[in-house]
Amino acid sequence: MSGFASTTDLSDKTISFEELGPGLYGYTAEGDPNSGVVIGDDSVLVVDAQATPAMAADVIARIRTVTDKPVRHVVLSHYHAVRVLGASGYEGAEIIASDVTRALIVERGQQDMDSEIGRFPRLFRGKESIPGLTWPDITFQKKMTLWLGAREVQIIHIGRSHTAGDTVVWLPKEKVCFAGDTVEFGATPYCGDAHFGDWPGTLDSLRQLGAERLVPGRGRSLMNARDVEAGIAGTAAFTGDLFGLAKQAVAAGHDLQRFYADAMAAMRPKYGQWVIFEHCMPFNVSRSFDEARGLDRPQIWTAERDVEMWRALEGKQPMKSAEVHG
Repeated sequence: MSGFASTTDLSDKTISFEELGPGLYGYTAEGDPNSGVVIGDDSVLVVDAQATPAMAADVIARIRTVTDKPVRHVVLSHYHAVRVLGASGYEGAEIIASDVTRALIVERGQQDMDSEIGRFPRLFRGKESIPGLTWPDITFQKKMTLWLGAREVQIIHIGRSHTAGDTVVWLPKEKVCFAGDTVEFGATPYCGDAHFGDWPGTLDSLRQLGAERLVPGRGRSLMNARDVEAGIAGTAAFTGDLFGLAKQAVAAGHDLQRFYADAMAAMRPKYGQWVIFEHCMPFNVSRSFDEARGLDRPQIWTAERDVEMWRALEGKQPMKSAEVHG
């Protein structure tokens, strides 16, 4: 393999904009990062901003097919660049995030921005339109409620899973949830910044909300309770299987390279058809191995660390740094 699996993934994905309920929409793209749309009495709330202002413009264009109300709020499900750097495209909107997500932007936002753009160039189309890091205007600790007129929108820091700051948007009356990357469907969870030990409990908390429709971080909108459960259970199975393998590898005294080979052999038959499997697994293996060895706080990914990890696990020279940052 000559470079990150994702650098050769350049094909456009088909966008779907589906109504989950009156004034509620899922913006999904065949395994690319999703957004959610909540239309209130006088304004619109968007869940996850997309990777660039240029890409946010497509979300806004879809919104304009159903309402002319202004977008006044953007909720960030977590800090990853691919979710947040498009926020400036929603001119005049207040940006909302958990306090933990803001702290992670302070600690590692710039490194994450640099490494993500290098890893997955297709997801950052129009990256020259990014003015810099996205900073929330409003932060909250565990839960906050917005009233968009008569519509109740609960914004919940659901627990550590995909990151330490993971946030879901829950509409209790409509039983619709925008889950961010706590849940994926037919898409490989990216676990490079994950908390594997906490992820099952976070999914249990999400399950207890009782969503009947759910937009995952990646994958199609889930339009009934059975599909919602399939998304939650599939995410739990993937992360649980991998973390179990990591704990076995550490107990056996295996090194990271041995664990990577064993994990790929064990996971590919069950999950290899999920999108971005080849891209995510080196990062997932690295983080699960660290956590199994007792490292609670994920190491910061930098562009340089990405390359070193890829070289070590794939056993071949990756693309040169200048090419990786394309």
